[in-house]
Amino acid sequence: MKPAAGISRRSALQAGGLALAFTWFGAGKAFAAISPRQQPGDAAAALADGNPAFAPNAFVRIDADGGVRLVMPMAEMGQAIYTGSAMLLAEELGVELDQVRVEHSPPNEALYGMPLLGGQITGGSTSTRGTYGVLREAGAVARTLLVSAAAEQWKVDPESCTVARGVVSHAASNRQLGFGALASAAAKLPMPEKVTLKEPKDFKLIGQPLRRVDSAGKVNGSTQFGIDVRLPGMKVATVRACPTLGGVLASVDDKAARAIPGVIDVLRIKDAVAVVGEHFWAAKRGLDALTIQWTPGQNAALTTLQLRAALANALAKDKAILGKETGKRPEGTLVQATYDLPMLAHATMEPLNTTVHVRPDQCEIWVGTQVPTRCVSAAAKIAGVAEDKVVLHNQYLGGGFGRRLETDSVEQAVAFAKQVPYPLKVVWTREEDIRHDIVRPMYHDDISAVVDSDGHILWFGDRIAGGTVLGRWAPAFMGKDGMDSDLIECVAEPCYDLPNLKVEWVRHDMPSGLNVGWWRGVGPTHNLFVMESFIDELAHRAKKDPVAYRRAMLKKNPRTLAVLDLAAGKIGWGQGALAARVGRGVAVGDAFGSRVCAIVEAEVTPQGEVRMRRAVVAVDCGIAVNAGSIEAQIQGGLLFGLSAALFSEITLREGAIEQSNFHDYRMLRINEAPPVEVHTVKSGEAPGGLGEVGTAIAAPALANAIFAATGVRLRALPVNRALLAQDKEALKKKIADSGFSGSNGLDARSAA
Repeated sequence: MKPAAGISRRSALQAGGLALAFTWFGAGKAFAAISPRQQPGDAAAALADGNPAFAPNAFVRIDADGGVRLVMPMAEMGQAIYTGSAMLLAEELGVELDQVRVEHSPPNEALYGMPLLGGQITGGSTSTRGTYGVLREAGAVARTLLVSAAAEQWKVDPESCTVARGVVSHAASNRQLGFGALASAAAKLPMPEKVTLKEPKDFKLIGQPLRRVDSAGKVNGSTQFGIDVRLPGMKVATVRACPTLGGVLASVDDKAARAIPGVIDVLRIKDAVAVVGEHFWAAKRGLDALTIQWTPGQNAALTTLQLRAALANALAKDKAILGKETGKRPEGTLVQATYDLPMLAHATMEPLNTTVHVRPDQCEIWVGTQVPTRCVSAAAKIAGVAEDKVVLHNQYLGGGFGRRLETDSVEQAVAFAKQVPYPLKVVWTREEDIRHDIVRPMYHDDISAVVDSDGHILWFGDRIAGGTVLGRWAPAFMGKDGMDSDLIECVAEPCYDLPNLKVEWVRHDMPSGLNVGWWRGVGPTHNLFVMESFIDELAHRAKKDPVAYRRAMLKKNPRTLAVLDLAAGKIGWGQGALAARVGRGVAVGDAFGSRVCAIVEAEVTPQGEVRMRRAVVAVDCGIAVNAGSIEAQIQGGLLFGLSAALFSEITLREGAIEQSNFHDYRMLRINEAPPVEVHTVKSGEAPGGLGEVGTAIAAPALANAIFAATGVRLRALPVNRALLAQDKEALKKKIADSGFSGSNGLDARSAA
């Protein structure tokens, strides 16, 4: 990466903002572009923040006492973005990390809209990528003005001044002034045309494994998440929506509920009912006492098998949209396989909740959300007030994973709260959360390759069937011919040097009422499982080592080759024999602007249970902002992905989601989690995303390890333990009984 010295506002926006606005969705209009310089609306935002003495842009607040505040455009949901962003600002401002207080930003698309996503959105592993230059320049602008204010007062050259720990010093005259003493004077100076950012070699904070700024509050319990909100006069409600997706409420008998001490009211909307109580327990008891009749609607008989069969049928018969084609399919040996991925829930640790107070002329909301401005728009329509009459207080998120990119729970809470005069906290139970999640779509892939006699890939093809999240959530960003670029991302732009490629998508949306949404890892969780599993199949067919097979196709991609070599070296790939039914699986990928390789070592018991013994991950995420956060992000993301691969699937029966809590939507337990080593490639490239690469690479590494241990090729998730049992006759019977070709498939050669 070139030194960032001498960046102007225009060049920063062009290089780090708007130019990247087209990368995530492939193409489309950039709706927002946050700026490190003053923008219309800054003054009002600063006034709302307590009218600080110095507010040179939307992000920096310096109070009269010298206190430094960072107004955060992104939501904190465990990914440590509050720490990483504060480091960027502090590095250039001239303060230490412990001097920065981080605050949630208000909903304001113009001031806090993420250029990479076209709105005030936290997601897609874009936060650091989208603000790396912006927040550094915001700090540099503030530092330049504070130094200029000091230099004017001292009648010295600003270049002769230095800044450290919020104090401007002039060594020649031995004078010093703190930020607080300079703030008012700095606020009166004109904006500098250019500011100089540090060379990477001069970084004092960036690159260090610093402690998180939000750890203490989360440990001592002082951090307020959405579910912790308490307001004077507030009541608590819990809800039950129609269990059949898309169904509506027919009738409610609430006599028994109203007789329960603490129950205040029973509220109704079109598709759900809420019981209001003095506290959650009263509301929950009241809800359980209701007698409810539902009208199930058009999904009354819907099952998962029907959805899968419809996907397969669509893939076989419907017209596809061409995502990418380079070259024609040559002569050679055609290898084909079919892969299936299930619907998935988010299951955040903090169940969905929203607190709302609707008054005649205002709607006030307290919620942890990844999309504050979207929530404001949705709430205004339901509350019947103008958007500028909606006040939203964003809270810490107890996990997001894409679930809080949706506004459905906020809309529901407003619809209930507008029926009462008091503040109402609406809490979904875990069961309600899972049964009414907006799930990750299911996918069905026919993947194929033409190989030569030595196993080299001459042509690679992937024909995908599935619904589109982008088409529902942000249809304006759909690409040419209606293509969903997220859905094909890692296979249309593979990390490998493939001479000929064809990627197609058959759009097959789920029935009305079954909405699909973003899930941690988004498109790459689908693409990388299919592609890296199939690459492993091709390596096995060619009788080549899986690492060597990949290495040969990465000669033109040195960054990805480097992470492959690093991970292979750290785990000791090829060194020494493994025990029976123990195997190592490798997967690599380029996603979210980062390069990643994961190698999982797994043992499969004769009964088919999978024990993960070890995992090694190598990542090149460009400039490493906080080494400690990188390790935590990769570990957390990998375990999240392994958990889903081993246990998770959302299924439908009679139009309703069958799973309800962690007993039937399993998570990896502490004793089941493998040690995860994380190794980082030192890089000067632009920062890449970290929150999701670990998740996306987990499943193929695990599936390939299971194949290495057992010879069973899993072409569907979650892992089917029955297929891994040592009894081959039982295995064959399970395949015959599965009733769906391709689902939980078995490598025919190894089954023989």
